[in-house]
Amino acid sequence: MSGGSGPLPYSMRDVDGGAYDNAKSRHRSRLKMVTQALITKSSKYQCGKFTLGKFLSLLMVSGLIYLVVHKSSEGFVSGELHDKEVGSKHASKSSPNIRTFWRKPPRLPPRLPPNEIYKNSSVLNQSPSSEWTSRQKKVKEAFKHAWSGYQNYAMGYDELMPLSRRGIDGLGGLGATVVDSLDTAIIMGADDVVSEASKWIEDNLMKKISEKGQVNLFETTIRVLGGLLSAYHLSGGDQAGGGDSGIPVTPNKTNTDRILEISKDLADRLLVAFTSSPTAIPFSDVVLRDRSAHAAPDGLSSTSEATTLQMEFSYLSRISGDSKYDMETMKVLEHMRKLPTVEGLVPIYINPHSGQFSGENIRLGSRGDSYYEYLLKVWVQHEHYRNTSLKYLFEMYTEAMRGVKHLLVQKTTPNGLVFVGELPHGRNGAFSPKMDHLVCFLPGTLALGATKGITKKKAAESNLLTNEDIENLQLAEDLAKTCVQMYFVTSTGLAPEIAYFHTEGNPEGGPDGGNRSSQYISDITIKPLDRHNLLRPETVESLFVLYRITEDPKYREWGWQIFQAFEKYTKVDSGGYTSLDDVTSLPPPRRDKMETFFLGETLKYLYLLFGESNILPLDKYVFNTEAHPLPVIRSSIQVSNTV
Repeated sequence: MSGGSGPLPYSMRDVDGGAYDNAKSRHRSRLKMVTQALITKSSKYQCGKFTLGKFLSLLMVSGLIYLVVHKSSEGFVSGELHDKEVGSKHASKSSPNIRTFWRKPPRLPPRLPPNEIYKNSSVLNQSPSSEWTSRQKKVKEAFKHAWSGYQNYAMGYDELMPLSRRGIDGLGGLGATVVDSLDTAIIMGADDVVSEASKWIEDNLMKKISEKGQVNLFETTIRVLGGLLSAYHLSGGDQAGGGDSGIPVTPNKTNTDRILEISKDLADRLLVAFTSSPTAIPFSDVVLRDRSAHAAPDGLSSTSEATTLQMEFSYLSRISGDSKYDMETMKVLEHMRKLPTVEGLVPIYINPHSGQFSGENIRLGSRGDSYYEYLLKVWVQHEHYRNTSLKYLFEMYTEAMRGVKHLLVQKTTPNGLVFVGELPHGRNGAFSPKMDHLVCFLPGTLALGATKGITKKKAAESNLLTNEDIENLQLAEDLAKTCVQMYFVTSTGLAPEIAYFHTEGNPEGGPDGGNRSSQYISDITIKPLDRHNLLRPETVESLFVLYRITEDPKYREWGWQIFQAFEKYTKVDSGGYTSLDDVTSLPPPRRDKMETFFLGETLKYLYLLFGESNILPLDKYVFNTEAHPLPVIRSSIQVSNTV
């Protein structure tokens, strides 16, 4: 009933005055009788025996009688009209009745424990968009706090040691945090950071590149070259595809011509790792000032490092018009196509001198992870060639994921968490129930491979999902749950670097994560040497991709819980965030290092997870393995003639 319209309750209608007075008189008589009875009964007790509790009870009854007597002339308002205005000359405002007064409070839904919140998506759907905007703002504040520590104590160094309040060069001395952070600042609209970082790059980076010594080819490519190229694109340097990002271009914040010049100079020096190798497999290390390269001391390259270089160099060929960058790096994947595999899976070491794999260790953790990621992402990046010259990459990816499901995926006991283990001695060796946090990139990759970046709903409506795609999406969701439980099973709510899982017939012994309220405390073992947390991004990366593709709000909620744990245990008051030595103990001992990827990846993915899906849409952008977004290359004119 809308206020001021419709019939009023009977007691509030205009009635004959005499009838109204008679009814009123009878009502007061009844109340007088009740009052007299109560007074008579109470007089039976002697004063000395009249306790405080009895006095308060009588006081409450008297108050109720007073309320009824003084409100009866206005009539009793029905429960349906409680707290609503009634358009009547007899009642200008609503009044409570006895039923309303005694009504029980509403029963609230139970509060879900953090690690079970995904079970009730209806609760998750209640989070308004304004709340996610607020949470996104918190991530931006965290980014600026991290940057403030770096700027104050380590500007120009690769990384910040936030407890010591000093900088350290662990990645070749190219100011890696500055470059890794720049596109994050652009995405967040942190204009002051954009200006500071851009100015430092324009004034200092070229000189550092020409003077510095040895750097790792892989780390320098994904962090520094990738960061420069992404910033170039997002700042409007790439006119051909800059309109798809959903990010406003702020003019004059960056000098895109200068960024491209520096990118080309760095890439020219890094290319020596490819051209000086006797095979298609590049050397792992480059001496920048000498323009020379050499293998690691053991003569080997990590498979992941040698095969995770193509996105950046291909995009540089596209914007520079020079095909040499794309030509050299794509030779690696062409070579990998010819090598033997174990159901698509490959060992984690490869010899640049022979071009062959070394050893039999197969895993999707360190030294193996991003090989599988780039099989898919390089294929996605070159849209025009997906069904022609680069089709083999998707076929290799598909075969590898089948191998993962057949050889590496198992479930825990007693609660059935799905995880990806290892084969340290190859196919014929024993299975190890060990999973690096690095493996948590895989749920996002599986989801991207299933829908190619569009939502699951849209892909299903367009009949684009095969049975294998649906199976891979389910595996992605199962693995994401496991990755999140690696966080929630610990005392701090932050994941260890490595976890071991209990399986049927192989009950992995050892200490647990410390959170006794976790349902999965018996499924996961965390060994003493594996308890550290480096502020890694892989889990929140997959949560971001899965939220974009499934639109399931549980991934946002999980990400928020992880962010809160970072805030609680890793934030340093003077600026920056620190790695931890032990996530299973409280308070956790701190490690005194802020990795560049915390700003370049972890906070970026959290910010995007809480934001709108039209920002950097996954069918138009591909994130390199350091979370630097590069645009999908959509036409043959935009790509070198080698593919």
